[in-house]
Amino acid sequence: MNSIDAILRKLTFDDLHDWAGEKILNRGKGYVKRVEQLSRTQDNTLVAWVTGTERYATSVRVEEDDFECFCTCPYDWDPCKHAVAVILAAAEQVKGKKEIPLLGEDDDLCQTLFRDSEEESEWMDDEWEEDDRTESARSSRTKAPVRVGKILHDKSRDELLDLLMDLSGRFPEVSQHIVESAQIASGQVDKLVRTLKSEIRNLTAEPSWYNPWRGEGNLPDYSHVENKLRALSDQGHADAVLQLGAELWTRGNRQVEQSNDEGETAMAIAKCLEAVMTALPKSSLSPPEQLLWAIDRMLQDEYALLDCADKLLKRRSYTRAHWREVAGVLEARIEAMPKSRATGFPGQYRRGQLLSTLLNAYRRAGWKDRIVPRLEAEADVCQCFARLADELLAAGELERARHWCIRGYKRTAGESPGIAADLQGRLRAMAQKERRYDLVAAYRAQDFFARPSRANYGELRKAAEKAKCWPAVRDAALRYLESGQFPASGKKPGKEAGWPLPAPEVEPPTAGNRRGYQRFPDLETLIDISIMEKRLDDVVDLYQRLRKTKRWGWETDKKVARAVAGTHPDFALGIWKDIVDSLISQVKPRAYEEAAVYLRLMEKVYIENRRGTDWQKLLGGLRSEHKAKRRLMGVLDTL
Repeated sequence: MNSIDAILRKLTFDDLHDWAGEKILNRGKGYVKRVEQLSRTQDNTLVAWVTGTERYATSVRVEEDDFECFCTCPYDWDPCKHAVAVILAAAEQVKGKKEIPLLGEDDDLCQTLFRDSEEESEWMDDEWEEDDRTESARSSRTKAPVRVGKILHDKSRDELLDLLMDLSGRFPEVSQHIVESAQIASGQVDKLVRTLKSEIRNLTAEPSWYNPWRGEGNLPDYSHVENKLRALSDQGHADAVLQLGAELWTRGNRQVEQSNDEGETAMAIAKCLEAVMTALPKSSLSPPEQLLWAIDRMLQDEYALLDCADKLLKRRSYTRAHWREVAGVLEARIEAMPKSRATGFPGQYRRGQLLSTLLNAYRRAGWKDRIVPRLEAEADVCQCFARLADELLAAGELERARHWCIRGYKRTAGESPGIAADLQGRLRAMAQKERRYDLVAAYRAQDFFARPSRANYGELRKAAEKAKCWPAVRDAALRYLESGQFPASGKKPGKEAGWPLPAPEVEPPTAGNRRGYQRFPDLETLIDISIMEKRLDDVVDLYQRLRKTKRWGWETDKKVARAVAGTHPDFALGIWKDIVDSLISQVKPRAYEEAAVYLRLMEKVYIENRRGTDWQKLLGGLRSEHKAKRRLMGVLDTL
């Protein structure tokens, strides 16, 4: 085993990126200065305190192919930013030719991370249920308990045999474990494999269901299969594990598809397949075959049974040469698939999945120059225009990225409006980067005219103010909400007829045409905008117009009343009184409680305007009118 210094000297940011991902890696960089008491153990484990929201004990076992980390922070997935920070801090120390000290047994950090044997024995004696243990207690790597070992050590050979025979007679699982362990140790595992294959078939044939309300159901127990898969792998029988894993994969998927158990069976099968993934690198398959074994099943994984396979693909033991062989196989597969979009969504989805896997293989193979050409070849079929544009932007090829965004928009605007909107957003971002603020505002106007709303109006305002043309744009936007006519006398937005913004590079298929669901004047949006701009007299006028249309709801009533309560108190009180009367007329206790909410708002307005007498008259009138409603009287008493 290489020393930790040697491993850290070979470490690159690409290695850390593969392990932690970009987001966690970037966060970890910001925590390097917060690493304290950095130490190491004899088995290449780095340990340290890392100060975040609290002070966390963090350990990272550094190996040639991977990292194994633990942290007392509440982050549920590993690695966390604290683990990344520990590795970066250690790498800095090695680079500066500073020795990383050994961790002392009496150190608080050691006590936190590695419980001693006596503590472990005490934990075993405390009859805690697994669910009651803390996450840190479950996750910590502890030394084996020694109490049972001491008891057995003091017994003679005959006493031990008698004990085992007694346990085997009373507990069939003990007898089974002894026999199976002997089979594994002897290397004669064919019979065990046949037995496990039969067990897998029986388990996967069981109906899997669970009713959490009644606490009853049928959940197949895969624990024995999982344990034996791990035992076979540990004793060097990886090929047998793969054989069983293939059987479990095929049958387990069918079982999960038909199960109704809140994912319990899927999680049990996933644990078994995690053992299979551990065995895969030890198998007789060549490294490229190992990768393809995992990839083939990952591409079929609809139920997250192989989430653990991501870690396998990141192993540094798989070299660029291995990944190039894998990439060649995947290239042949994608070339053999039909390119016609007539294959429908399922065919396009499968091709898109295979494409993503191939692009990942290119990166790991060191063939990044193949990514853009492949995306260009697949863009029209897989609709991967956004990904292609991002790759081109990362390479600094702005015009090519713009070309593909425009082309992609035209291809997707009709049938895939979500993709088209994404591409339009990228075009807007490019215009922003180039400081073409009028074009940015033109895209924001496009969004507003397609989907008038307070939010889109706000974005349009920010963009148009930066382009220094907000007054003209605002007038046109408000005219559109009143009449439904686009700027420039119903033509597409352009520079003619006083419209100050240029035509966008792409237009939706319905640009310039009134959408069927849009009604004008759009009084509700006009009210929202008037509230935002604090034009409260206009809010009142627009609301009065809206009431004549008989098309509005209580949500509009509520926001209008709240907005104008300070400037038009009688108007707000009138709206709230209508809501109260409507709720009381439902003659339901819950409606009475809701009516009290609006009565309290009315009380506040009355008191603020020194009209306490009017408030008392209102309550008296309600009591007199509804005196037979006993539940309502109780609610009014609370006021």
